[in-house]
This record gives sequence, C-alpha cells and structure tokens, in this order.
Amino acid sequence: MSKIYENDTYDAIVVGTGISGGWAAKELCEKGFKTLVLERGRMVKHVEDYPTMNDDPWDYKFKGQVPREEAKRQEKQARTGYTVNEASKHWFVDDVKHPYNEVKRFDWMRGYHVGGRSIMWGRHSYRLSDLDFTANQQEGVAVDWPIRYKDIAPWYDYVESFVGISGENLGLSQLPDGKFLPPMELNCVEDHLRKNMAENFEGRVLTAGRVAHITGDKQFEGRAACQYRNRCIRGCPYGAYFSSNSSTLPAAERTGNMTLRPNSVVHEVMYDADNKRATGVKIIDAETKETIEYKANVIFLCASAIASTSILMQSKSDRFPNGMGNDSGELGHNVMDHHFKAGASGRYEGFEDMYYKGRKPNGIYLPRFRNLNGSDNLGFTRGYGYQGGASRGDWAANIAEAGYGKELKEAIVKPGGWNMGLMGFGETLPYHENKMTLDYDKLDEWGLPTVTFDAEFKENELQMRKDMVEQAVAMLEKAGFKDVNGYDDIGAPGLGIHEMGTARMGRDRKTSVLNGNNQVHDVPNVYVTDGSFMTSAACQNPSLTYMAMTARAADHASKNFKKSNA
Repeated sequence: MSKIYENDTYDAIVVGTGISGGWAAKELCEKGFKTLVLERGRMVKHVEDYPTMNDDPWDYKFKGQVPREEAKRQEKQARTGYTVNEASKHWFVDDVKHPYNEVKRFDWMRGYHVGGRSIMWGRHSYRLSDLDFTANQQEGVAVDWPIRYKDIAPWYDYVESFVGISGENLGLSQLPDGKFLPPMELNCVEDHLRKNMAENFEGRVLTAGRVAHITGDKQFEGRAACQYRNRCIRGCPYGAYFSSNSSTLPAAERTGNMTLRPNSVVHEVMYDADNKRATGVKIIDAETKETIEYKANVIFLCASAIASTSILMQSKSDRFPNGMGNDSGELGHNVMDHHFKAGASGRYEGFEDMYYKGRKPNGIYLPRFRNLNGSDNLGFTRGYGYQGGASRGDWAANIAEAGYGKELKEAIVKPGGWNMGLMGFGETLPYHENKMTLDYDKLDEWGLPTVTFDAEFKENELQMRKDMVEQAVAMLEKAGFKDVNGYDDIGAPGLGIHEMGTARMGRDRKTSVLNGNNQVHDVPNVYVTDGSFMTSAACQNPSLTYMAMTARAADHASKNFKKSNA
C-alpha cells in the first residue's frame, strides 16, 4: 500500500535534477507553481559536497588509481575512463547496485545524485538548425520533427543568456549563432590549423568550442568566471561552468516554491481514466523502501532518456496496457547516441618558443561540412563535426633515461613538442530496432525491473567514420603536421553519453510518443523534456537543446494548467 500524506499535493512535480530537471524546476517555480522536485539519488549541495574540488595529484595514493576491488563495482562506468580515479569515481553509480542488461554492448553512464550528470558533463553547447529539424522528412527517415528552428530559436536565446555560453558567432546556417560570452582563446597551433584550413578547405571553419563556462565581465548570480583549473568533473566551487547545483536549482529555491526530495525512486505516473489526466507519481524511498504517492496538476519527466522512458513503460493501466503514451508502440525504440573516437592526431615542429597560460577546459570545434546541400555522394547521409585541441607534451618521456642530476632538472622544466588531435562526433540515425526494454525477471534492489539494451551502430555510421578519419588526416597533413595517424575506436552506443530518442516527438500519435510541446499524446499534463524526446540526433552535443525545449515546455504548461495560487 502507498502512503498518501495531506501535504503531498503540488502544482507540479519534476522528476530528475540534471540538465533538464533543473531547468524545469527553475521555470515552474518562477512561474508560481508549487513544485516538488524528486531525485532518486543522494543530496549534493553546491561547493560543500564537492569533496575533491581542490585536491592535488599528491593527495592520492596510487596516483589516484582505484584499488582493484573497488574498480570491480564500476566496470561499466569505467568504460568512459572518467571513473578510474579517486577524483571523480563518486559521481558515477555502482554497477553492482544498479545493474542493467546488454543484448549488445551499451555503455550506460549514470550519476544518481542531486544535479545528476550536470556536474560531470562535457559542457559543449550547440544549437540544432533547420538542417537537423528537416532531415528526417527530406530523406524519408523515421518521422518528421513536429517543430522547426524558428519554434525553438527564442528559447535558445533565453537559456544561453542565463547559462553563460562562451563562443564565437560564425554565420553558418548549419550551426546557428547565439548569445555568447567571449570565446576562449585558441593557442598558437590551433590558430595555425584554423588559418590553414580556411585557405585550403572551402566551407570548413575551426573555432573555439562553445562551452557553458562564464568568461568576460557579465555577472551571474552566485557564479564567477572560469579560473582555468580544468578540474570541472570534480564540481566547480566557483560555479563557473553551468550545473543544476550552481544555477537552476538555487534559482528555483529562491522563489520559495520548490520542495526538493532526494532518495526518491519514481517508478510510476498515476493515471485517471475518467479525466484522461495523470494525477501524480509513485515513489520508493531509496533508503527506507517505503512507497509514497505524490499528486500534482502537471508532471515533468526529466530523469534522462532511459530512466524517463522506464517510468512511462512501468506506468500501465487499462488505457495504457503497454506503458503510458505507448499507443504507437515506439516507446523504448529509436535509441540514439553519437558515435565518436574516429579521427587523427599528429605532431607539429615549430612554435617551440610559444606556450599557453592556465589549463583551458575546452578545445576546438569544427562544425559539420558534409551533406549540407543534399547528398555529397560519399556513401552516407547526415554528417559530423570535430572536437579536439593542441597541447605541448610534458617531460615524462625523458625521465627514464635522464635519471638524475643536471639532465633531469633540464628535462623537467623544458616543455615537450606540440601535438594536435581531431576527433569526429557523428550523427546516428533513428533505427526502430535499436531499443531498450524492461526485464521483470531481473529486479533491482527496489524490486523494479532492470533495463535491457539492444542497440548498435549500422552501415551509415560505419561509412561516415571512414570519412571522419580520412578528412582528419588530410587536414592535419595539409597544415604541416608530422607523423599523422588516423584511428577508429568505435566502441559501443552509450559511450558518447548522449542517449536520445526513446519517447520521440512527432506529428502523429500513431508513430510517436510526444507532441510538439513535449506532451505525452493523450495525457497532456505529462511533459518529457530530456533526451527521450529527440526525433533525430543531429551531430551536435544535445544538452543545450534539452534546456531550451524544457523552458519552452514549462512556458506552455504555465499557460495551460492552473497553479494553486492562481
């Protein structure tokens, strides 16, 4: 039996506290909604709960490496490389406590705590364009997006102004300009490649990555400019990069309208068949295992593409026997993630008298240049961009032979040579057969079904990767780099940490789960605004789009659903 308390009714419920959940909380609270924000993991308070934020390398035993027995509990999380050290392992889940299943390998990276992956994200922030919003329709792939760029453009403006995105406007139709703070500077080798590329490769523009870091003099409440420490994954005590903990959740809290409840595992959205509305959610307290019901007029699912869809799948009723909003049968299908780790690297002889100051938490970005005006007849559709950067090697390679004395001292203070890398990030098409399902025979600690993944990259992605490598090699060689080596380490879906598409938007309830306002078809007071809604993946990092779509959906909800003090 579920417990229902007298004070357990709210105007809105937000499930999840990451990129999307933080924005939903902020927008709804600021619009006057008494909002319950539910997070399945532990509480994390900005600054005081970042235990490794100021640690130095010598503060760790074994150079920060995790003992083997501990590492066994995060074998899947460690596939990223982020969790194999003491500085960041605490942000990633215990795979033993939080298992999942793989028909084909899928690298599901998770952070169960207040703030979610907004603490650990890569911070690259790019807009989608009409090239992306119209691609499915023009190519006859999957279903058409129910929106176009003009529908989301003002919301991109809105969230960029609050988040603080450093970057450079380029005037490219495939990568729309935005409201940017000053870009981080390119170093001399990156600038050399930029100039050479402009001279020799028409339509290719290298720029500083557009990242959610404060630069310049503009003031942001409770946040300061980037200090160039490059310890971002530990949690930034300055709030220099955008996270829910430093930005949107404090904004929601300042309204007095937010109730934040961590350790709350949401597993069902309750449904009233008579009114054709959701009435609230059921949770399991992660610590006590108590089951509780909370009621609300509006519900925002922002728990991540896999988790939100899992909740919808478990929300069964006579009206929705296969999961809430699943009349189309598309719930859980069309799993997408960007494929990457294909490109090239090389060394540059020159600029030995040049170095750089600080530890820039950012590199370069080369926007998509393939298939911009129809097909380039390359054997694949869609396109890719590059991320990467240049740096000088350290003295470590010299130590083995230098050994001691004067030679050792000279080796330590002399920087190594310049190296440059270009890594492609490519679009994955929305394949219906790439899916996630629930296994009710394998339950987790809370008695809930575990997720099973059955997804893979296909021929279009494999052909695209060949071009990623070839073009990276060509650009570096043309710019005079030596010992240029291409590479292709495809890995598996999930590794890009951009899960998308499991409850896609569409124009027709027969082929999609959500409408153009992020509402579940036929359950209009349930909104889903994390990566679930993506109808196609584009090749840009998607988090900025999640933020803009969440703000847009919250505005729609505020105009269509009543709040208690209205």
